[in-house]
Amino acid sequence: MTGRAFIDLHCHTSASFDCLTRPADVARVAADRGLTHLIVTDHDRIDGALSARDAAPPGLTIIIGEEVRTADGDLICAYLSSAIAPGMSAAETIAAAREQGGLVGIPHPFDRFRGSLAKHARLDALAPLVDWVEVHNARIVGGGNDLAAEFARDHGLAGVAVSDAHSALEVGVAYTALDGDPSTPAGLIAALATAEIVPGRASYFVRLITPVAKGIQRLRGNTRIRPGTPA
Repeated sequence: MTGRAFIDLHCHTSASFDCLTRPADVARVAADRGLTHLIVTDHDRIDGALSARDAAPPGLTIIIGEEVRTADGDLICAYLSSAIAPGMSAAETIAAAREQGGLVGIPHPFDRFRGSLAKHARLDALAPLVDWVEVHNARIVGGGNDLAAEFARDHGLAGVAVSDAHSALEVGVAYTALDGDPSTPAGLIAALATAEIVPGRASYFVRLITPVAKGIQRLRGNTRIRPGTPA
């Protein structure tokens, strides 16, 4: 695929502990809303992304990703063939992604309420090691996105917009428009030079879905999809 691409680089499915939307439904909604590419980034696992890829309708490319909880804060790793274990340092996690030929982005770096890298002193040191920064995360409340945009400019990093969806309602509410084909790591790196931020905001009601989903998952014994489980 060439031409204009529309990509959401951060999205969850029911493989995450704080989302209830099945992978197949995430893929369907993404296609219905006009996305051409979606990086599925469940917490510390990739089975949801694999299920979404298997269920993707024509015209939508699912990229296997993971939101990895490192010892220094969260990272987005993409174009993976296997899951990266949580708990390593950020630098070790980036190296693990590179070993798979993957790319790495910094999610919500200045979000005070999540595992953000800005809570640690290593953020500036990691800037040369990553490929993009989320300068617009649809779930950010307050000035975190402005700080992220400033950080990206100061360090010469590409900035992207993402939904960080934890429900079907949020998929594609914010996304990045690109010229080129981001289906491969090299393709995304080349296309990021043309990135156009398309911002959006998850409503307060929608953001409430995450704690509700966490509670339901706990009541279910934290049961999540497993490899081989129908999506």
